[in-house]
Amino acid sequence: MNVSPRPPLPQGPYLLCDDSVRPELSLVDKAERLLLGGARILQLRMKHTPPREALAAARAVVARCRQAGALCLLNDRVDLALLSDAHGVHVGDEDLPPEAARELLGPGRWVGVTARGAEGARVARAVGADYVGVGPLFGTTTKVVQAPVLGLEAFARVVAESPLPVVGIGGVGLGNIAQVAATGAHGAAVVSDALLAQDIAEQVRRLTAAFDRGARGTSLDAGH
Repeated sequence: MNVSPRPPLPQGPYLLCDDSVRPELSLVDKAERLLLGGARILQLRMKHTPPREALAAARAVVARCRQAGALCLLNDRVDLALLSDAHGVHVGDEDLPPEAARELLGPGRWVGVTARGAEGARVARAVGADYVGVGPLFGTTTKVVQAPVLGLEAFARVVAESPLPVVGIGGVGLGNIAQVAATGAHGAAVVSDALLAQDIAEQVRRLTAAFDRGARGTSLDAGH
């Protein structure tokens, strides 16, 4: 097995820096506020940003993440991930196939894939993915998803059966992130609950503390 130079995938809130939420703030401004709160991993999602602006934003956000010791993944865009020296990508059902993303990125960067269950996680691992985002866990208004809401019980089964680390996606916020962590999930994707907060950095701190509390509960129950 080849030893990869890439940093480990951080546990905890998986924070999205999204151009569709709080458009009055620049992507760099959002990223700086998330990082100020101690964000360990950001996914940069730019569905509405023109290509040249997207490249400039990606380079700036990745640079700030690296300065802060945080991981930065690009949503969908393998080309921007390479050009900005991001830590990897997250690809969905309609994006570049994960095996193609892996071919372009090589072994030293992260490739995440959206999956709907444990079988999807097994397929993702077979084609070169490193982790899976599984959901929708709860209802969400940030993104239209053509899949049934899983709920915590079904999600916990996926976490237990998945051969890859699982990040819960869809409707996660301060009110439920500890419950997501208690399933044994590696991470929990948060969009609106962080970016719509009056104090984004403070909300990230609260989310991280709540996730860590939930994760510790799982460890104690498991006897670790």
